[in-house]
Amino acid sequence: MTLTPAAPATTIDDVLRDGAVRSVFQPIVELDTGRVVAYEALARGPQGPLERPDQLFAAARAAGRLAELDAACRTAALTGAFEAGLAAPLTLFVNVEPEVLDSAPMEDLLAIAQTAPGGLRVVLEITERALATRPAELLRTVERVRAVGWGVAVDDVGAEAMSLAFMPLLRPDVIKLDLRLVQERPGPVIAQIMNAVNAHAERTGAVVLAEGIEDEAHLATARALGATLGQGWFFGRPAAAPVEGAVTGALVLPSQLPQTLDRDADVSPFSCLPIDVPVRQAPKALLIELSKQLEREAMRLGRTSVVAATFQEARHFTPATTLRYRDLVERTGFVCAIGEDLPVEPLPGLRGATLRAEDPVRGEWDVTVLGPHFSAALLARDLGDDGPDAKRRFAYALTYDRDTVIRATVALLARVTPRTEELPPSVPRPDGGAASEGVVVPAAERFDAGVLLAATGDTLVHGALAATPTGVTIVDIRRPDQPLVYVNPAFERLAGLSRSELLGRNCRFMQTPDTDPTAIAAVRRALDAGEECRVTMLNYRGPEKTPWWNELHLAPVLGHDGTVTHYIGSQVDVTARVEAERALVQERDRTRTYLARIEELAYTDSLTGLPNRRRLGEQVDTAIWNARARDEAVALLFVDLVGFKGVNDRFGHAVGDDLLVAVAERLRSRLRRGDLLARLGGDEFLVALTGLAGDTGDAEARRIADELAAVVAAPVQLRGQECTVQASIGVSVWPGDGADFPALLHSADMRMYATRSARHA
Repeated sequence: MTLTPAAPATTIDDVLRDGAVRSVFQPIVELDTGRVVAYEALARGPQGPLERPDQLFAAARAAGRLAELDAACRTAALTGAFEAGLAAPLTLFVNVEPEVLDSAPMEDLLAIAQTAPGGLRVVLEITERALATRPAELLRTVERVRAVGWGVAVDDVGAEAMSLAFMPLLRPDVIKLDLRLVQERPGPVIAQIMNAVNAHAERTGAVVLAEGIEDEAHLATARALGATLGQGWFFGRPAAAPVEGAVTGALVLPSQLPQTLDRDADVSPFSCLPIDVPVRQAPKALLIELSKQLEREAMRLGRTSVVAATFQEARHFTPATTLRYRDLVERTGFVCAIGEDLPVEPLPGLRGATLRAEDPVRGEWDVTVLGPHFSAALLARDLGDDGPDAKRRFAYALTYDRDTVIRATVALLARVTPRTEELPPSVPRPDGGAASEGVVVPAAERFDAGVLLAATGDTLVHGALAATPTGVTIVDIRRPDQPLVYVNPAFERLAGLSRSELLGRNCRFMQTPDTDPTAIAAVRRALDAGEECRVTMLNYRGPEKTPWWNELHLAPVLGHDGTVTHYIGSQVDVTARVEAERALVQERDRTRTYLARIEELAYTDSLTGLPNRRRLGEQVDTAIWNARARDEAVALLFVDLVGFKGVNDRFGHAVGDDLLVAVAERLRSRLRRGDLLARLGGDEFLVALTGLAGDTGDAEARRIADELAAVVAAPVQLRGQECTVQASIGVSVWPGDGADFPALLHSADMRMYATRSARHA
């Protein structure tokens, strides 16, 4: 009988059934000594179409068997390490596929601890995406991994700003720098990343590992960036066996005692305060302003910050709060908001939690902001006051102690509910691998926009670009008029035009004369200088010219000679946000108008439009202050209309009102610009004469009083009726007749009555 050899595994089902996954190992070298201290296990499929890791993982993803493949890879890594003779003092780095961390039971990740070769220490590599998806579970898992003596590495640090935000929470033993940091030309972004990485390494003792080292220049850059470990083709390519003849050594990692932070629902942020921190009391109004200030700090930090907050009850998450937190979600790395009856996702991108009835967080007001170089927390507990909500008191502390802020942030993240929606597939590394192995596209090609365009032909990349809701464009600034050379489907929808109608055109076709010229000028300045640019501008969609607000981000792409060749643009429709902000501004202006009108009514006589007694009193006090400095006099005239009641009785109140308005106009016409006129009430008026000479002020005031009496006595025609009234006027002068307005008013009132009595005697 002739035996037919088994057919090679050609499908993912074959691979998993036959256990055909294998591992190769790439050395990790101590830069100062050249010793090999660790190997990274990299997955490979059987010879054939699924040998390459990108094809292997793509097939598993398409078949819905990604978790099974990832488990098989970990088993192959440990089994292969044992067969290859990798043992102490070496360390083995094992990757966990981010999508598996998104969905797999965490217990499965710890099962491989039982199969690790004796004495071989394992470092588990994870990404910040896993923490953003399932923070509570992953933080617990990291602690359990450390409890069994393993280490934790954060992979691809610098590829996304969020990795910098989560470093303080993960406390990684190893920080693996994204390969572009050693291969790209230094710039502001790389400087920002390295400031954050080195600060964390200095605080915690974490080890920095640089990937993608291919030559001496890359090695020099890695050293300059603070790396003490290196990985890449310069030290050896992935192979089935260790590097022959290599000098080995132990990888020294920070002491990893289990963290003392409890991660269950019994620990609240307020309870994380050290006993010696002073706790104060404040009403809700102050906490609102302190919270807003911390939110502004987070916005300043941008994508490198984590924000965690509590709101007690869902009713405190107001429409105004929604607008603020929408901005936080868009402009920071990770934001969670927790409160009683608050949804697990209060708005898109904002993470929440399902709280137990006895959870102490329900009685707290907490806001924490954590970044690479900044940490602050407002931690408060409700004192249970009754009465108006705005006056409720809280015991609170505002702390900038980094350890306390980390503890409080972890306490909140430990409650965050995992995401349940399906996430877009991961985009593979440039080498097509599912794990970092230092196999890279040559540097001269990596920054050529033509390569980026060609990459869109790849199924995964094209799918990712097609799936993103953000408009993505590439502009070739070397060609005349800087035309579009790539657009994704989301941008076609934003522009309201097809790809064929967009390519080859300059983006200015979306602008009209209504587009803010300041925003246009900012874009032009950035393009001229070869710099990054962020603006929000008014654009128009399609032939119908439908207006929409575009949050535009432009980033330069450098060619191999360091010059800018292309710009990559991302566009987001933020029309709803801009309109909401404008509505808030309009509402604020309307409120200010109402308040001004209320104030006006409080100080103004509604019939004549003259100031009332209250306003005149303030004005006279000011005039007295000025007169004291200038050695001048101020006079107050109390004007009472004689015969006004007879006009009311004879012709009616409407004519009486008209008469009061006419008298007010006559009095105003006789006075100087600096003099003051007010209606006291009924048929009484007040006149204040300012800037009078100190020695003649009394005589001048009496002369003007006589003139005003004559003006008032002249007949006036009202509604076909001739009306006549007289005026009795009492005069008082500062400083002789009183030191302030009330005293002057009393003196003028008494003299007015004396004048009126003398007239009737």
